[in-house]
Amino acid sequence: MRIFDPHIHMTSRTTDDYEAMYAAGVRAVVEPAFWLGQPRTSPSSFYDYFDSLLGWEPFRAAQYGIAHHCTIALNPKEANDPRCTPVLDQLPRYLMKDNVVAVGEIGYDSMTPAEDAALSAQLQMAADAELPALVHTPHRDKLAGLHRTIDVVRESALPLDRVLLDHLNETTVKDAKEAGCWLGFSVYPDTKMDEDRMVAILKEYGAEKVLVNSAADWGRSDPLKTRKVGDAMLAAGFTDDEVDQVLWRNPVAFYGLSGRLDLDVADTDATHEGNSILRGGE
Repeated sequence: MRIFDPHIHMTSRTTDDYEAMYAAGVRAVVEPAFWLGQPRTSPSSFYDYFDSLLGWEPFRAAQYGIAHHCTIALNPKEANDPRCTPVLDQLPRYLMKDNVVAVGEIGYDSMTPAEDAALSAQLQMAADAELPALVHTPHRDKLAGLHRTIDVVRESALPLDRVLLDHLNETTVKDAKEAGCWLGFSVYPDTKMDEDRMVAILKEYGAEKVLVNSAADWGRSDPLKTRKVGDAMLAAGFTDDEVDQVLWRNPVAFYGLSGRLDLDVADTDATHEGNSILRGGE
């Protein structure tokens, strides 16, 4: 089983996770820019973080045979903080980087006017950079948030078929599919989706344009949830080809819209800018 996790925050995970992911079949990941869990107090902290997504994290992943790409954006939660919004002025230079395969995560958290403005601005950036967009649908008032998101995308220069609507569930999948967007599902231990619910959605709506991710981060999450979904699909009677479509070919097709997706793991140098992942040895 080959697996591409299209949304996982490896900055907050350990090398043990990379090792376990490779053993489970993960060969590629996309890491979206997101918030730290506490407020950032200056734009400079974003730039160091973006640089790590473009340098250190691909290096770490390569040590375990995993291709790493990222998406870059001002995330919805921090779009409400005026200390953070100057980042928008600097995003275009990051969106030019070869390893950036989409603009994201963008979208809504609390559906505020500030989030409206950030979403619209970054959809335009995606169109200008000829990149797709990874859009975070809110965890509260999900259906209203989905409709508002789709309306904003329709008003933008970015076509709906270049948008991945993430964190979908049973409430939102039908309208997202009818809009023509790509469909993203985050599978968590306690919240969002689980394996059985994911299988039920696939049975009802099919595998076309469906991406399953772990969204694993610094909270309670599981970087092996993609593999567990694949196993659950097989147990439910899905074919190997259908599993491969959901866990590999669909994310390759979506992020391939960037023209930048490279699944070869070429950088296996022992160090990155003089630093290694080793501790206490040569």
